[in-house]
Amino acid sequence: VQSYFVLCLSSLFIVDRIIHGRKVQEDSMQYMVSVQSNVGHECGGFLLNEEYVVTAAHCGENQLKYVLLGDHNLKSSKIKKVSINSTCKLQGYEDPGHGKDIMILRVSMLSKAHLLYTNISGFAKKTECSVAGWGKTEQTDHSDDLRMVNVAIINQQTCQKQWDNLLPHNVICAGGFGMNKGFCQGDSGGPLVCNGRAVGVVSFNRGFNCDYPDLPNVYTDISKYLHWKGNYDIKRSA
Repeated sequence: VQSYFVLCLSSLFIVDRIIHGRKVQEDSMQYMVSVQSNVGHECGGFLLNEEYVVTAAHCGENQLKYVLLGDHNLKSSKIKKVSINSTCKLQGYEDPGHGKDIMILRVSMLSKAHLLYTNISGFAKKTECSVAGWGKTEQTDHSDDLRMVNVAIINQQTCQKQWDNLLPHNVICAGGFGMNKGFCQGDSGGPLVCNGRAVGVVSFNRGFNCDYPDLPNVYTDISKYLHWKGNYDIKRSA
């Protein structure tokens, strides 16, 4: 069982591609940020408040420098670059396949932040949600324009079954199974938004064929980790 578990996890794809999505309407998702290293876009993320950004823990594998925000096109003259002061991961995080794939970035103070509030009380199953990012599309390796797609929440028992009961605790499944919509190889860290609130953080899938995935897309369940007023069960990692 252990060897199969390792084999399965080795085939996980960290994600940054919106499949069968559409360009986001201008200024409609001002809470979205592009998390950047010195070489460019690494992950998505979203504004928790004027000082903190939420993204995926595995995004910290590369040295993160700043976030871009203020426009949905990364080459826009309206884009603002804000330095990352520190990063904090959950206690016990190892890799996406073992869960706890969420990270807080402390950034220079933002005077006017467009916040995306989190949902810490759960949500109805089969809820229609959305996920967005600047990653790959069906036609290109990278999109300068923010793109989004609607996805439906997948029952947890169904999701566990499709993943051979290998999913970590405290995750949400949406898209990528029973529908040709979802993410693929790279928009990690972006929010799964349901009813106007963030409920999950893009974590992983197994994207052998991203146009027609055979497994549900997996998100970290925000409600299990984020507590309002900054009471995060996290550790400083940089």
